[in-house]
Amino acid sequence: MGEHTVRNHMGTDFNIRGRNSDKEFENSLRPLSFPDFNGQEKIVSNLRIFVQAAKMRGESLDHVLLHGPPGLGKTTLSNIIANELGVGFKVTSGPVLDKPGDLAGILTSLEPNDVLFIDEIHRLSPIVEEYLYSAMEDYRIDILIDKGPSARSIQIDLNPFTLIGATTRSGLLTAPLRARFGINMHLEYYDSKTLAGIISRSAQILGVSFDDDATYEIARRSRGTPRIANALLRRVRDFAQVMGNGHITNDIAKMALEALNIDKYGLDEIDNKILCTIIDKFKGGPVGIGTIATALSEDTGTIEEVYEPYLIKEGFIKRTPRGREVTDLAYRHLGKSRFNNNEQGTLF
Repeated sequence: MGEHTVRNHMGTDFNIRGRNSDKEFENSLRPLSFPDFNGQEKIVSNLRIFVQAAKMRGESLDHVLLHGPPGLGKTTLSNIIANELGVGFKVTSGPVLDKPGDLAGILTSLEPNDVLFIDEIHRLSPIVEEYLYSAMEDYRIDILIDKGPSARSIQIDLNPFTLIGATTRSGLLTAPLRARFGINMHLEYYDSKTLAGIISRSAQILGVSFDDDATYEIARRSRGTPRIANALLRRVRDFAQVMGNGHITNDIAKMALEALNIDKYGLDEIDNKILCTIIDKFKGGPVGIGTIATALSEDTGTIEEVYEPYLIKEGFIKRTPRGREVTDLAYRHLGKSRFNNNEQGTLF
């Protein structure tokens, strides 16, 4: 047997570097054209027109900024734009470009009308961002070579290109950078019906048979995010293969999601812990985010950026000037009574 081949319990050789890996499936789950992309109808229809117009004029597309929560399809959309334009596609991310020379190397290697995708663009260093301004506006960069008395500036002309920036924190973008994007798109969370369609498409690509109500069950618990929906589909598929005959039924989907501690609202163990902590330990609030983090032995930033936005969006928590408070929905969801938890002792 080769170094990358192992023998499974059936006695047949299984190549762990083979083509049937989950990673390759994940790449194949990404749609490659606008018709295959489910959801975000307004954004997709607008982008389709902009791309078509750029192709008709033979020009590069205006710079595009895609912002919204993680996992909604910013990278996929940028891939589709490059694919529909029929041009090259280079990918990088903000934290990686820490020196102007790195940016210059990427920009000078772009062919005319190519697409450069910068993920997490809000994390670009200020120096690199300054170089990007002239590149986006005038398609040229001025680079300073050497230091001290021998320092000199070199101007490099660039081919026209399209910069697509993706960010989960558009508020952290500087005003000059945001102003240079001609097309600004905000991606919204998906509804359950659209997510069920995405899960059905993914299941067909993965070669998994399923019941329609099972896909809807997974969609309901996916927090409006395709990335989570596809991840849950793969985990439910594991349960279907081990506990059943490989076919995903509604019962198997429910059992798998219960085992993963994901309830009917899509809340996981930590989400429910946050709600229980506020209700049981702090009488439903208001309570500061730092106090909640300490009570859960979690990082304040993690709770504020990862867990809290969804809980607020779904109406389980509200922010007040005095801190976080749980809503009536949270009490009903956890089967607790607000009256019992709000009872306060008297001094005498």
